[in-house]
This record gives sequence, structure tokens and C-alpha cells, in this order.
Amino acid sequence: MNLQEQLQQIIPKERVSTNETMLQQHSRDESYHTPSLPDVVVFPINSDEVRQVVAYANENNIPIVPFGLGTSLEGHVIPYEGGISLDMSMMDKIIEVKEGDFLVKVQPGVTRSQLNKELKKYGLFFSVDPGADATLGGMAATNASGTTSVKYGIMRDQVRDLEVVTASGTLIHTGGLSAKSSSGYHLNGLMVGSEGTLGVITELTLQVYGIPEKIMAARASFPTIHAAVDAVVGILSAGIPIARVELVDARSIKQVNQHSQTAYAEQPTLFLEFHGNESGLKQDVEFTKDIVLDLGCEDIAFELDSKARHQLWEARHNLAYAFIHGFPGKKLMVTDVSLPLSELSEAIIHAREAIENIGLDGAIVGHVGDGNFHVLLMVDVDEPEDVKKAKQLNAEIVDDALDRSGTCTGEHGVGVGKAIYQRREHQEAYDVMQTIKQALDPKGILNPGKIFTKNSL
Repeated sequence: MNLQEQLQQIIPKERVSTNETMLQQHSRDESYHTPSLPDVVVFPINSDEVRQVVAYANENNIPIVPFGLGTSLEGHVIPYEGGISLDMSMMDKIIEVKEGDFLVKVQPGVTRSQLNKELKKYGLFFSVDPGADATLGGMAATNASGTTSVKYGIMRDQVRDLEVVTASGTLIHTGGLSAKSSSGYHLNGLMVGSEGTLGVITELTLQVYGIPEKIMAARASFPTIHAAVDAVVGILSAGIPIARVELVDARSIKQVNQHSQTAYAEQPTLFLEFHGNESGLKQDVEFTKDIVLDLGCEDIAFELDSKARHQLWEARHNLAYAFIHGFPGKKLMVTDVSLPLSELSEAIIHAREAIENIGLDGAIVGHVGDGNFHVLLMVDVDEPEDVKKAKQLNAEIVDDALDRSGTCTGEHGVGVGKAIYQRREHQEAYDVMQTIKQALDPKGILNPGKIFTKNSL
């Protein structure tokens, strides 16, 4: 029997596909990285099916690549060695909401918006907001974060427990329900961000939060990047519990105005959001206003109305799509570095100069409250010189971040795009990571070629 027929002994045949369109859909993510077809796509509906498929793949040395919605940005889900694309989208059940514990238990195919729609009934919300409506399994696999991480933390901070299928087909739990534990190794932290290279996530228990009584958004314009970043440091130094603080450069604002029909001043701009009760929020807003005006803010506008707030954040979240729609036929390339706050403004200015010097049209946005920024580039992937310049720019930005004691990826993950920087960033610790990989996946079937380059294993 061929691979498809063998898998149909485990999974009903209607959920095992070699249809050409289906293979194409699972050959790529939203990155610029070259697509590659899997041999077969499998749609499990429960942990036991995942366990059986992984055990079969391990026994027969067949690569297996978990797939969520394909929103990743560094080629994480591209099956460069063929094999099985394990599509988790049918594992989309919200298993239990434990509102008294501020916890929720979900399958990995549940999306962020699906979860928040259900949690709203309980007066709760899930905090991690990467922009894309990604699956929670994929968000855990890449240790996603986004606009709210400055207040609530990143994906790793929300994970209380994971159910994971290891390469041998063993089902394990990496944590528990208690808020803290000093027992054993921190396997949650190991699995979150491992990008499917150590195991397949089949269930997540996540921390959730009460919906704030009041939410206010603001938009503040500055004459320079330096002034904007100084304002962020001033806000954080004052202890203001800001929920979101996003930097959008002048080029980005121009694209926002074209796409969203807004008329914002084309200057470096901070998008801010405050969560709290009515009296506390009023104090936070006034204090923030004083700080940013003292640090060079030229215009600040506050929005309490939910419709106006939504419009403001929709403009920020849709920025990537504003570029995609504005440059038909090109592919979006997004860089992703994170630095200490003291190095952030100089790194952003360096990135802006690098964009100009290399002759590409690019914009800069960032979750500047935690030192993370991105360069957005529209690349003609059929034009070798365009691709060469984009890769050169990415390398220059990463090298600069590492020179400043930063990281090559703040939230998108390593995948294939950032694998070449792992040795330089982690040095001897990289050997420890390889040892862990070898111990948990000795045959190398789990998402091969991701995080580790081939010659590093």
C-alpha cells in the first residue's frame, strides 16, 4: 500500500487527501519562502488520531509537519522534505471554560477570535493578539505575542498546561492547573516556541482575564522616532499600566491613510490603549498626556467610543494587508527583531537608513513597549534582484539587533528564515538545544529543517 492507503488505516479516507489543490494549500504559509508540496494531508479530530499518525510516521521515518491556518511568517509549516502535513483545523473545540480559575481548555485548531467570542459570555478575554486570526496551537508553537504583550505578556506566559504527542507517539502533559509550581523541569516553556520540532500540541490550557471596565485608545504623533521611543520609555518608567503601545512610522501612516481612508499626520505615531476602571483610567490618561507632551508629542487624540477605538486599531492591524493590496503581484516580507529598550530607537533609525540605502520601499512598525519592531517590504519573488536585496536588508537588520544584544526574532519564530542565526545568537546553548531535539526526536521526523539547519544536527 502507498502512504495515503496506509494512513487511511488510521484516519477515515475522507480526511486523508492527496488532492493537488489541497497539497498546494499546505505547501506554503504567508511568508516569501519557497513553497514545497507535502506527500499527503491528514485531518485528525482528536488526540488519539494524532498519536497514531505520529507513531506511524516515526516507525516509518516519514516527516510530519503540523499545520494550523498557515499564517506563519518564517516558513514554519512548509514541508521541505515532503511527508505528512498534519492539519489541525478540525480539532477546533473549546473543551471547558473554568471561569473561577481564569482558565480555558481548548483544542489546537481553535482560533483567537473564536475563543474570545465564547469567553465574552463569561466576561473574560484571551489577551494574546498577534493580528492574524491564528490558531492557538500555532500561536503556542511559535510563542506568538503582539500588541497586548506589554501588559499581559506573550504566549508562553499564558500557557498553564499542554497535551503533547511526542515523536514516539506518547501522549504527555507538560503542566497542570495550579498558578505556580516548583516541581520538575518547565516543560511548558520548552514546548512553547518549539515550532512542532519536539512534539505535536493536541490540547492547551490557557490563562484568561476579566474584560476591563473601561478601555481608551489614543494616537500620538511625534517629529522623530527618537521622540516617540523616548515617550514610550517615559510611560513605562512612570508605572502606567498601558495595555498596548505601538509605533507606526511615517511611511506606514501614509499606507494606512491610503488603505483605510484616514487622514492621520504622516509622522512617527504611537497607537496606545489603556485598560482599567473609570477613575483609574482618567488618571492614567492625564499622566500619559503630560509625559508625551513633555517629550515632544505634537498631537494626541483620545478615543473612548468603542467604534472609534475599533477603527483606530483596525487601521494598525490591517497595515500588512494595506501593503499587500497596495502592491498587487508582490509578496510581503516581514522582518522581526527585538532589542533592549535602550537600544530600540537607534536600531529603528538604522533600519530606516538601510531601507533607503538598498533602494526598497519599506515601512516600520513595532510593539515598542517590549522592544519589538518589524520592517514591512513588498517583494517581487519572481525578480531575483528584488529577493536578493530583501534578504540582504533582513540580514543587516538582524546583525544589527544581535550586535545590540537583541534577538533575531521577537515573535514570529525561527522556522527556516531565522535558522542561520541560531548559532550566533545562542552560542553554546545552541548545542544544548540540539541535544534536546535529538533526545525527543531521534529520527528527526518532527518538522525537519526548522530551527536547526541541516548541517547543524
